Amino acid sequence: MRLVVMGDLHYSAIDETIPGLYEARADFFEAFIREFFSIQADAHISLGDLTNYGATLELEGVYNIIRKYDKPFYHALGNHDLYAQPRKNVLEITGQARYHSITTEHAVFVFLDTAKEMDYEDWGGWVDDEQLQWLKSIVQASGTKPMLVFAHHPVYNTTTRSDREKGSIHQDIDMWSVLSEKEGVGIYFNGHTHVESIIEQENWTFVQLPACLDLHTLRMVEIDEKEIRITPVDITNEKIVGCAPTLYNNMKHFTHNPEARGKESDRSCTVSLVASVK
Repeated sequence: MRLVVMGDLHYSAIDETIPGLYEARADFFEAFIREFFSIQADAHISLGDLTNYGATLELEGVYNIIRKYDKPFYHALGNHDLYAQPRKNVLEITGQARYHSITTEHAVFVFLDTAKEMDYEDWGGWVDDEQLQWLKSIVQASGTKPMLVFAHHPVYNTTTRSDREKGSIHQDIDMWSVLSEKEGVGIYFNGHTHVESIIEQENWTFVQLPACLDLHTLRMVEIDEKEIRITPVDITNEKIVGCAPTLYNNMKHFTHNPEARGKESDRSCTVSLVASVK
């Protein structure tokens, strides 16, 4: 089984009076999404902040591109996706579920909602009690089958920058009380901090992706009976590379991170499924 995962895309409304910005937006995002869907996979996944402010024009604009490809696509909500309007409206526009799980013969896939609603002053993550109890039931029911969790915010004090203020799910949310009940392998994918990072804690591997404007990269996730392989797919498309600076230098609510690239150990890993039960 194969998945393709995207970090924070930040599809943005723009000031069309800035020369070249309208063309740069079209060229960058259409080319990046085309590269994303050109990879054959069983599912294509966004880790949130798919849009830059969650305005209707942004959501409709990016989903108009996505729907052209008619591929299985899953979008975990990010804080930027919920700045402009209520969660209910965003879910109606996108057609996505707030949080849900999928069980296959290979693994259990979990999609979380860690974003606060319309709170521009606090971009940190939160998981309410109802969702936390739901997640606990999914973890317990998964047994020894591998579990892959996709969320926008990292778990506190796992990946790089997740120990910073507003850099993770709030530390008062005891995610470990739930995650520690997992038997066997768990892998948690997130974005939010705009820097690559892979960290192993207990029987969990935490994989953090950068923002697409900072590093033009995706992650391939391949699952077989013996292991799960996570590898980078770096995009060198000239339009993407050339248009990115024009965008991030003229976007509100986004700050370019020139230090988004991690070490090689922050970009790929292999998780064994052999004798994985703790």
